[in-house]
Amino acid sequence: MQSAFYTASNSHQFPLPWKILETQLTAQRPFPKRLKTCFKASTFTNSLRTSIGYEPEESLGKEPGPATPGHLPVVIRRSGRVSRYFWDGSCLQLVGVDGGAASFSFNFEDGFRKLYRICSLAVRDFFIPKQVSGNYMDYVKWKFLHRVFSSALQVLATQAMFRAIGIGYSRSLPAAAALNWLLKEGLGRLSRCIYTASLASAFDTNLKRVRFSTSVLFSLSLGVELLTPAFPQYFLVLASLANMAKQISLACYLVTGSAVHRSFAIADNLGEVSAKAQIQTVCFDNLGLLLAALLNMLFKNSQRLQTALPFFVYPIFSVIDLFAIYQGLKHVHLQTLTKDRLEILLNTWIELGYVPAPAEVSKEEGIDFLRSKDRGLWPIRIGYLDPKNQIPELSMMTMRSTSGEDYYFISMEIFYTRIRRSRRQGILICVREGASTTDIVMGLLQACYIRKSHLMNKYRWENLFDAGDELESALKEWSKLIEECKRRAQGDMCLLNKQMLNLGWAMKNILLSSQEQIRYSFVDD
Repeated sequence: MQSAFYTASNSHQFPLPWKILETQLTAQRPFPKRLKTCFKASTFTNSLRTSIGYEPEESLGKEPGPATPGHLPVVIRRSGRVSRYFWDGSCLQLVGVDGGAASFSFNFEDGFRKLYRICSLAVRDFFIPKQVSGNYMDYVKWKFLHRVFSSALQVLATQAMFRAIGIGYSRSLPAAAALNWLLKEGLGRLSRCIYTASLASAFDTNLKRVRFSTSVLFSLSLGVELLTPAFPQYFLVLASLANMAKQISLACYLVTGSAVHRSFAIADNLGEVSAKAQIQTVCFDNLGLLLAALLNMLFKNSQRLQTALPFFVYPIFSVIDLFAIYQGLKHVHLQTLTKDRLEILLNTWIELGYVPAPAEVSKEEGIDFLRSKDRGLWPIRIGYLDPKNQIPELSMMTMRSTSGEDYYFISMEIFYTRIRRSRRQGILICVREGASTTDIVMGLLQACYIRKSHLMNKYRWENLFDAGDELESALKEWSKLIEECKRRAQGDMCLLNKQMLNLGWAMKNILLSSQEQIRYSFVDD
């Protein structure tokens, strides 16, 4: 019986076994009637029935016998192609539907369209993962521009350094050139280690800003490398500085790559997304190498033009490269929670009554390359009270009222801006050791409610810092506000968590900076 079901692996023909066993089955008793119901054709939707030319609904209730030729109610979708099983009376065939690639018929008139569709599907399957978020294609388009022009600039910069150390000239000193190159590489890798160690947590909390900042640094390093032929006596200094900047940028690119890829992997297919990203990088970089080679071929007959070529194309290619990186980062919607991201989410919840999606929060968050975004009135900070700053007595009274059951406390603080040195008021959340993610979310939600109350009664709460003899009444007012906002935050937590999980937010942890990770311990004297 097993040999009757055998089919060749390279054929779409599937000979069925009932003709071989026809004489054997006639001698046996018929199948029970309940088994016949197992082979009834299932009802398809109207859209599917229309697209594949399905028979009218009157034939759905009938049980077609194995000898009746016609389409079978099974459709296969693979790599963007749609195929359907067809029984011709003796063999089972897999026939393409709507011009699919599995069709055995070929029409000359629409042959070009079919060929284009097959090629486009093959290219898409080669470069693009099967299950990614909808913004992935926009990201890849900008990545294409970034990698092509960045790769071309790197080729031109490397050529410039070769000319600076004398490679290709009779007066070159190979030993000195090799020593300078090794020193340059060693200093660059050392700076890479120091950079990654000093900014470990910033890669999570400020991913977009750090990545774009290092991209600007990388572009500047290529400009420094292009200057080495003009100052060959300072080759080691210039090349070392440029390589240090390049190594720092490379470290950031590698560290943040997994987080960027994870934001697109909607089916936990991080490995597939990372593999396709490597394929894209290699192919796009090769196109950049080809672009640089074509530029060199155009000016190969003029040594003067070939020397001036990098200085002419550098500003153009750098602008295109950085613009593509900036636009590409806009299409990266991170689902992880940071303090700033969570604050945007909670403000939307309080003001508009819904939880925003990662794409909406990403648009509001931006990149903030120059850190010029205004924090607004009554900014919220997670950390500890700095004794160097002026701390009102109200904050000290708040700390004294903290109990062992609290996993955070909220206080007021006074700080001074860095540029104008103006006096500002803010809200501080101090988190206790052992606090969970839910405690931090509820504390920040409570602080957002407090800020809303402060903004509605701006002048009233500013006068509390100078309460003087009325400190006791001010403390009662503050305690009343704290309890009221805490009750509102507790009432919102259940629905808030549910909506955040439904929208794909990662609720397991909140990524905090090194200063925001400082915790306090409660001492009961």
